[in-house]
Amino acid sequence: MRSVNGMRLVATAACVCLLGAGAAGCSTTQEKAAAQQAQSERILKARAKRQAAKKRERQKQKHKHDHGKQKGKGK
Repeated sequence: MRSVNGMRLVATAACVCLLGAGAAGCSTTQEKAAAQQAQSERILKARAKRQAAKKRERQKQKHKHDHGKQKGKGK
């Protein structure tokens, strides 16, 4: 009888330890939201950087094509 109670106590203690370790390793909802927001900000910054680069490239191409033209002539 004594060994059964001892085994239950050990099993209960092991379960409590596993639950405690699992809870300590899990992120809270706020931490997950903060990580998601940081990732979204990185994505938006990278997108803005790509769009700015495309805009600069379009401006270069526009100046390249407009360079030899005279306004009002060549109709």
